[in-house]
Amino acid sequence: MEVCYQLPVLPLDRPVPKHVLGRRGAICLTSSQVLFGGPAPRQLSKRRGAISYDSSDQTALFIRMLGMSASHSRRGTVRSEAAQLGRSVRSFQSNLHSPHYSKHHTQATHHMLDQKYIGQAKCMLQKVGSWNFDIFLFERLSNGNSLVDLTFHLFSEYGLIKLFRLDLLKLRRFLVIVQEAYHSENPYHNALHAADVTQAMYCYLQEPQLSESLTSCDILLGLLAAATHDLDHPGVNQTFLINTNHYLASLYQNTSVLENHHWKSAVSLLRESGLLSHFPSEDRQCLETRLGSLILATDISRQNEYLSEFRTRLDRAELHMNNSQDRHFILQMALKCADICNPCRPWHLCKLWSHKVTEEFFNQGDIERRLNLDVSILCDRNSNSVAKIQIGFISFVVEPLFVEWARFSDTPLSHVMLGHMTSNKFNWTHLPQKDLRGTTQSTFS
Repeated sequence: MEVCYQLPVLPLDRPVPKHVLGRRGAICLTSSQVLFGGPAPRQLSKRRGAISYDSSDQTALFIRMLGMSASHSRRGTVRSEAAQLGRSVRSFQSNLHSPHYSKHHTQATHHMLDQKYIGQAKCMLQKVGSWNFDIFLFERLSNGNSLVDLTFHLFSEYGLIKLFRLDLLKLRRFLVIVQEAYHSENPYHNALHAADVTQAMYCYLQEPQLSESLTSCDILLGLLAAATHDLDHPGVNQTFLINTNHYLASLYQNTSVLENHHWKSAVSLLRESGLLSHFPSEDRQCLETRLGSLILATDISRQNEYLSEFRTRLDRAELHMNNSQDRHFILQMALKCADICNPCRPWHLCKLWSHKVTEEFFNQGDIERRLNLDVSILCDRNSNSVAKIQIGFISFVVEPLFVEWARFSDTPLSHVMLGHMTSNKFNWTHLPQKDLRGTTQSTFS
């Protein structure tokens, strides 16, 4: 049982819009339910509350309810739930003092759970730097908390907690609300994808060219950017937001719409959690700006721009890792590689991710069709297949980028990634259809 947190009021990157999706224990700034045909939810200005746990013995102690702006009926429901939970807590506490209650039995139960789940997850984290790391298995062993547990481990592994004097509870709180801000209903752009990108980023940070030159601040930024790079992703692309006149498209003037929102959402959570509140103001602002620069680099519409600059600077031998601006540029390229590295993973992982991203594409196409919009080129399930999409993606996006990355970082890992990419492309091209099938059925059928 992990230590819960007091749920905060989020400062948003703009005033709360008309339609806000209110999730239990969190606010998610999106009107996607309205776009997708769901009911218009109530406006909320505050998060709703939490159960607090004692961090020493991990037993529930009390309920902390925060102010709410929901309707009277919702308040009644929450109070009813709180009362029910309060009775459960009081019952638990009375059992705790009962002569028949065995503290040894409780410890043994926790020990068995730790051995079965937490112990195995910790075992996996010992090999977190392996390119064969199975994030799907880790997600199950961590009980759906792969992003929290993996990122917390990496902060500890690098000594960032001690070096930057980070409060453990604030760090845990920040990672939990980051994980919650991802939409679990998205087949691909969810917290599991963020965890996978963070693990890949760690692999790149371990490469000699980076590990021998990056500063601790560079590493902190790299991990934060990886964990938050798709924060609050609505499961549709920028073109969809523009075509539906989404408020985010207007706010960011149709430029890097999603990436700007991911960045601003990350900054909001950093400020609300107070994780860096002890930093001098100028240092915090500098870190937030650099974080934005990293996240904005993941905009796939600017892929050729970054790739062309990367290739040119390699050709001219203009990348010097003792230069802070060059190190930042390499962090941008590393995050771009981590974001689209699925085709460079072993086949069984590549195949799983490919079906998930295609399912999300096809879901968008179904929505576009229902709204009488032109169906986006990759989102039409009637004219596309997973294999067709992946072959094009590898040929025109992934391969050019990873070939240049291998020029910069000519290491065994780069050769392994290129080998998997070539093999996976061959599989998508030549394997029988029955071996390529996955779950891409319409969620609206």
